[in-house]
Amino acid sequence: MKLNVALFFAGLFGAMAVVFILLSFGTDYWLLASESCPPPSDDGHTAEELGDMSVQNYTDGAISYHEGFFWRCSFVGNVQEDDLQWTLWFTNQPHLKVCMHAYLFPFPVSQHTHNATAYESAIIYRGFWSIFMLIGVAAALLAGFFIICAAPFASHCLYKTGGGFFLASGFFLLCVVVMYVLWIEVLDVVDIYVNYRRSTMCSDFQLTLNYGLSFIFAPIGIFFSLLAGLLFLLIGRTIKNH
Repeated sequence: MKLNVALFFAGLFGAMAVVFILLSFGTDYWLLASESCPPPSDDGHTAEELGDMSVQNYTDGAISYHEGFFWRCSFVGNVQEDDLQWTLWFTNQPHLKVCMHAYLFPFPVSQHTHNATAYESAIIYRGFWSIFMLIGVAAALLAGFFIICAAPFASHCLYKTGGGFFLASGFFLLCVVVMYVLWIEVLDVVDIYVNYRRSTMCSDFQLTLNYGLSFIFAPIGIFFSLLAGLLFLLIGRTIKNH
């Protein structure tokens, strides 16, 4: 009886872990950003560089971004700091926006705003972040596969293997979250970007950064993944002993 209860909760936690991990991986809302600056010219708008692209930055608007594993998208529109989450939500975006691949080009690093050394270091850092993300997602999917295969045969080896993959997934995704927080909060890439904009555009340049729903989903998935992994290891050990 106790084993059946443990299997139920372990399966529930494992399923929730996979769902939240896939939501975090597949949605491009790890970072929400908005930047604004009074135009230096008299015609009411200036050209604003977005990596290797260019859009129009109007006096009555701001450039807003959302970024995830796959894409970094931007569009022009009015936004307030307290409603940035709502402005960048799936159903509340303008039809016209510019998107570019974000696999190895994390906001706000670009060849225009950072020197060659900082740019190459950012590429390497983002590369490891992407690899850890892919390993974490793949481990969660493999864990689910082994658990499904273990259920009909009550195989302690498969339960232990699935539990190990859940633990590995939680560990690598925890590294992903920590690296992302370090990128935004600790490293100086954001400060370099802001100083560059203030020196080249205007001294009143403002940048607002918030973590999005994809980032919030990741710790939830990590918690359920680690919990499911420990439970499945315990279940495998119990089946083996009996």
